[in-house]
Amino acid sequence: MGSDEAQQLLLSESMEHSHLNEKSDLLQRRRPRRGGTSETDINMPQEQNGVLQTPLLPQCIDEKQEAEFNFRPVFLCLAAYLGTGTLCFFLASYQIQGIKTNGFLDALYFCVVTMTTVGYGDLVPNSTIAKLLACIYVFTGMALGGLILSKAADYIVEKEEIFVVKAMHKAEKFGPEEISKELGTNKSKYKFVLAASIFLVLMIVGTVFLYFIEKLDFVDALYCVCSTVTTLGYGDKSFSTAAGRTFA
Repeated sequence: MGSDEAQQLLLSESMEHSHLNEKSDLLQRRRPRRGGTSETDINMPQEQNGVLQTPLLPQCIDEKQEAEFNFRPVFLCLAAYLGTGTLCFFLASYQIQGIKTNGFLDALYFCVVTMTTVGYGDLVPNSTIAKLLACIYVFTGMALGGLILSKAADYIVEKEEIFVVKAMHKAEKFGPEEISKELGTNKSKYKFVLAASIFLVLMIVGTVFLYFIEKLDFVDALYCVCSTVTTLGYGDKSFSTAAGRTFA
């Protein structure tokens, strides 16, 4: 009998010790890190005064900073593309015919006109090598131009999204579903406003420049701008001066 009681006592003490260890491990897992909050608490939504609050601002800012970091290589590719093309067409300037002003400026102007697929026709390749080079250059330029426009539009829209998220974060009135809905609506709106603003500015600035610098009348200036913006490039009206080609 005495041995049985001793075994039961040892067994109960062992079970109590095991329960204490489990509680200690659980408390350590729930213990907050530096700053007074645990990692789970940071990532989970919090409710205060009946309003669900989510820590979306730091995550959104980190994502936008990554997008901004990837924006620089696009400009480096554009600079390398224009530099290489300008050098090639400058060396092959005797194989290009048309209205010429300055060798280097004409080569750069021809590169931009080719890349944007405007093709006024005032400068055209006049040999087999120049024509093949222009074919390669135009397809490469179209791809690069599309990439640049896409990156620029996304960058501006993401900046606006950061502003919206900051405002919502300060107001602390919206839940995650409302924030996602608001961001989607604002993204479409900002893209439309951005495209319309760029188009209007190009039309006004280009028309005024052609009217005063290229000495075109108002209708011809507007006509040239429209054919340029839409990449029609009829060729009957184009930039024929050094200042005009620098602007183009």
